[in-house]
Amino acid sequence: MASECGAEGMVKTEDAIEEQYGNVCEGGSPAGCAQESRTDSEIPVSNGGETVEDKEMVDLKIIWNKNKYDLKISLDGTGANLKEKINSLTGLPPAMQKVMYKGLLPEDKTLREIKVTNGAKIMVVGSTINDVLAVNTPKEVVQQEVKAEENKKEPLCQQKQHRKVLDKGKPEDIMPSLKGIKERLPTVPLSGMYNKSGGKVRLTFKLEQDQLWIGTKERTEKIPMGSIKNVVTEPIEGHEDYYMMAFQLGPTEASQYWVYWVPAQYVDAIKDTVLGKWQYF
Repeated sequence: MASECGAEGMVKTEDAIEEQYGNVCEGGSPAGCAQESRTDSEIPVSNGGETVEDKEMVDLKIIWNKNKYDLKISLDGTGANLKEKINSLTGLPPAMQKVMYKGLLPEDKTLREIKVTNGAKIMVVGSTINDVLAVNTPKEVVQQEVKAEENKKEPLCQQKQHRKVLDKGKPEDIMPSLKGIKERLPTVPLSGMYNKSGGKVRLTFKLEQDQLWIGTKERTEKIPMGSIKNVVTEPIEGHEDYYMMAFQLGPTEASQYWVYWVPAQYVDAIKDTVLGKWQYF
């Protein structure tokens, strides 16, 4: 009876061990089963299920932005895996990396296929997001500062260079103006206006020749309309039915030719004519 109980207890013990470890013990020995389980648990396992002993590793020298990094990686890792490792070293996102080893390193091939050797130098080109922001931010700041500075500028009519002409008052022979009205260009020259030196000036629009004639007492300048870069206008403070107007004849504001006391009803027609929208009436 005792023998039967002993045998039955042994069977239960073996069943319990098998249920716990889920495999058949080598040689039917509970001790062997436990030993086998401990051995398996001590073996390091990678994310891919491969043991460290199964991987052939290489030491690489990563060179990026004048910095050097040492990296150990499996030869069976892909170029994409290498980019992830580089990201962990440098903070450079994989999408912003250009990895060079005998040319541009392909992401879908293993380092073994690419024939990467132990001690190889891997060149990396790219900028981190912070670097990109650091480059762009100053430009944005400068643009904001310029815009703020422009907003601070006093109106053109208040600037000294213009005041010395406007303070002479409205010319006696200036053409009549119509505030709030838009009219086509007249068939005769616009006359009786001042230029920035305070001399009399007239504007003649030669549409058939695509020219603007700017005439003074001394001479007449014949300017191709296509060469005029911009037309700047601003109503004259206190006399909003007349405008001051500048024709930009070169690439910078220094080349602006100013005309004062332009009748308001012709301002839009002048801009359209000079900048390409001819008025055929």
